[in-house]
Amino acid sequence: MHGVRVLIAPDSFGSSLTADEAADVIAGAWRSVAPDDDVATCPLSDGGPGFVATLHRALGGALVPVTVTSPVGEPVPVAFLLDGSTAYLESAQAIGLPLVPADRRDPGRTTTRGVGDLIAAALAAGATRLVVGLGGSATNDAGAGALVGLAEALGVAGLSDDLVRGGAALGTVTAADVAGLRALRDRLGGVDLVVATDVDVPLLGLQGASAGFAPQKGATPEQAQALERALADFAHVATGALGDAVRPDLMAGARAASATTRLTTAPGAGAAGGLGFGLALVGGRLVPGSTFVAEAVGLDARIADVDVVVTGEGRFDWQSLHGKAATEVASRALAHGVPTIVLAGEVLVGRRELSAAGITAAYAVADTPDAVRDALAAPALTLAARAARVARTWSR
Repeated sequence: MHGVRVLIAPDSFGSSLTADEAADVIAGAWRSVAPDDDVATCPLSDGGPGFVATLHRALGGALVPVTVTSPVGEPVPVAFLLDGSTAYLESAQAIGLPLVPADRRDPGRTTTRGVGDLIAAALAAGATRLVVGLGGSATNDAGAGALVGLAEALGVAGLSDDLVRGGAALGTVTAADVAGLRALRDRLGGVDLVVATDVDVPLLGLQGASAGFAPQKGATPEQAQALERALADFAHVATGALGDAVRPDLMAGARAASATTRLTTAPGAGAAGGLGFGLALVGGRLVPGSTFVAEAVGLDARIADVDVVVTGEGRFDWQSLHGKAATEVASRALAHGVPTIVLAGEVLVGRRELSAAGITAAYAVADTPDAVRDALAAPALTLAARAARVARTWSR
């Protein structure tokens, strides 16, 4: 008897389960109730947590351990993946939210300096192409700290130490504080810097770094508004320091947007608290992280060989519709006529939005406050229970 061919392709479930763990839990639960089904796993990442592990599994290469600066200025061990002359870096390892104790979470003060340390280490190892995954950060400093760390490691002067004080300090930045920014961009001219972002949001605005994401990092509504203003001020000063280093869009003619507007509104500029914008200042090319990973692991071919694909993440909400792994899976599955099922800790998106994203069905592990607490206390157990019920529905 031949059963259903199932591909389990989730992202991580926040800090509760890695993508590998979630895939194994869902697959095990599915097999327990549908032993005749052919169940395969393909853990994913959108550029956030698990980015390096996912690519290491797919591409091979060597993991290189280094120590960098955490969001609160403490040493933290990380590892980047070196495959020939290409290095793959995961910003969440250096500046991820779990690195900051709950009582110290303050996106106005946390810094991305550790990402600058990490990029410098990869360059020192001989990499000429860098792919930096963004997502899951505790920061909201528009990448200012990363620029300082990188400049210091490369011997480029002209970036003030004030840029490492966090996003709240960026509102007082002057042209003198970023005078070395163009020299840093020139220094990186021979490096192919690819920035794989977990969301496609801009730097500023209602869905930008501060208004859309700072609250989940500990910001009050008033602080989120202050950070919005500070990042806007920094963006204006920083792009001014680049001068004509950012080439105009010749196709836009006389209506071409300013360099500030182009860089702040670019999809992904707001990722990791604006780190996407900061790396774009020095020549980084922003790409969707979920798309990058999907191509690297050969997701299309794997979806084409199954009857149903199951994806998931910790919380499926409006952010999930802006470049996350689940919607990337659904888009590719739709092209092959394969239904997509989402399993998530919580599902906070309506049927209309799910349908528009190409998702056939979405199931929450928890749908009440008490259930959410239970799920966080025993994530593998509660996810397995929900996955088993889903398997009974979808298996023949």
